[in-house]
Amino acid sequence: MGGGDKALLQLGGETLLTRVIRRLSHQVGGMMLNANGDPARFAAYGLPVRADSMPDHPGPLAGVLAGLDWAAAQGATHIVTVAADTPLFPEDLVARLVAAAREKRAPIALAATPDPKRGMNRHPTFGLWPVDLREDLRAALAGGMRKIVLWTDAHGAAAAMFEVDPYDPFYNLNAPEDMIQAAELLGVDRA
Repeated sequence: MGGGDKALLQLGGETLLTRVIRRLSHQVGGMMLNANGDPARFAAYGLPVRADSMPDHPGPLAGVLAGLDWAAAQGATHIVTVAADTPLFPEDLVARLVAAAREKRAPIALAATPDPKRGMNRHPTFGLWPVDLREDLRAALAGGMRKIVLWTDAHGAAAAMFEVDPYDPFYNLNAPEDMIQAAELLGVDRA
């Protein structure tokens, strides 16, 4: 994608991040961005920016931990995570993650889509996470844990199923062709 922050790429005259914020804002009570590096590059969005609190940027779970730490300071009980390069995620994501967690009496819920070969394809960057598990997650990361689903499976994570018709709502943009396809799906110009 040419390097830099994918979240700041333009799609239909808006950054991917603008699209993600708009899609999520009506589903949650507050938002923060997890980003390493200079937070000033996101100043125009007016959201708090938190870097990973674990050294050496150990992957997406470190971002979840940064969100959990921020939420704990706000007095929240849970967070929902989304990826900034996936602007088509469901507009009822949070409600369905909460419903899946309640139905299964699970502390964590991850988004999933049907997969004819494996039964389901989990999308672990789209999840509901309880603040109460943040110290457990911190210890797991310190112990070398890097795979999201290994940690979430250890806590009995529920799956919230989403359909992939007419498109996969968790379609993430990793190549210029993906941006073209997303523009077509959204009915906008690529730039």
